[in-house]
Amino acid sequence: MSRVTVLVAAYNAEKYLAESLDSLLGQTLHDIQIVCIDDASTDSTPDILDEYAARDSRIRVITEKVNRGQAIARNQGIDIAEGDYITMLDADDRLSADALESAVNMLDANPGTGVALFRLVWFDEDGVTPYPMRSDKRVWSGQEAFELSLDWSLHGLYVARAELFKRWPYDTSCRLFSDDNTTRLHYLNAGVVRLCEGVYEYRRHGESMTNRISAERIDLLEANTSMMRQLREAGQSRRVLTIFERERWINLTGICGFWLRHSEILDKDKALERIRAVWEDIDRTLLPAGLKMKFGYIPCRTFKLYFRQVEFYFTLRRLLGK
Repeated sequence: MSRVTVLVAAYNAEKYLAESLDSLLGQTLHDIQIVCIDDASTDSTPDILDEYAARDSRIRVITEKVNRGQAIARNQGIDIAEGDYITMLDADDRLSADALESAVNMLDANPGTGVALFRLVWFDEDGVTPYPMRSDKRVWSGQEAFELSLDWSLHGLYVARAELFKRWPYDTSCRLFSDDNTTRLHYLNAGVVRLCEGVYEYRRHGESMTNRISAERIDLLEANTSMMRQLREAGQSRRVLTIFERERWINLTGICGFWLRHSEILDKDKALERIRAVWEDIDRTLLPAGLKMKFGYIPCRTFKLYFRQVEFYFTLRRLLGK
């Protein structure tokens, strides 16, 4: 039994993978299990993983034959996780040397705490930027953390007790973004969430899966639909539903803008139909009055009118250089 299991899902990650693994092998906490899942990479990722596994017995490699996305890959790791606690590290990110020790010490000292939240920083060639959390607290109830995560006022990078991951593995309803739903459920069921001193270093670059120009960007809307369904099934209050419906509507307009910018490389009709299905699913009665009066977000009577409004909105933004 290890103190903590780290899940590393890797797909064509050769550029940064060694740096990520080095940050794990350099942890001040040595009693860790590192489960690396190669999601059917076509570059040198498998060779790098095998090389590191041969050097350090704490690393175990799972090789997928078909690329199925990060959520499914991470769930393969959860199945064999031996740690008291579980966390994940993207294959292009890093942890500070004391990150895992800091999180484990906090969880050990506070049995009622289910999640130890990392301090998150973004980094790139221009430097380091702290994540702008919109809460100045260091300790939250699970419900508070859950509500703050609905619009990412609280980020989603943390160490949690293994039972939370075993009970709520990663949501696989979409290839991208549905893993966010799992974070929210972990917070909701954590009892208490505490901020630790360990730092998660998130690399910002245009090559990440969520920055690619593809129809998979629309997965965000369908992942949001899955989350809303789970909120309703859990009997969450109208106040909570309102918070998340607002987030869904903002994301809907943003994805419409993405479609308008990149429709020439998408399956236009199919992508637009997916967007329309989400528009039909949103409960407009839950939208805040201020948002419903904002140009670009006004909930028109028909999808055609709404989309024309959004088209005009993004045209104006482009002309104004925004």
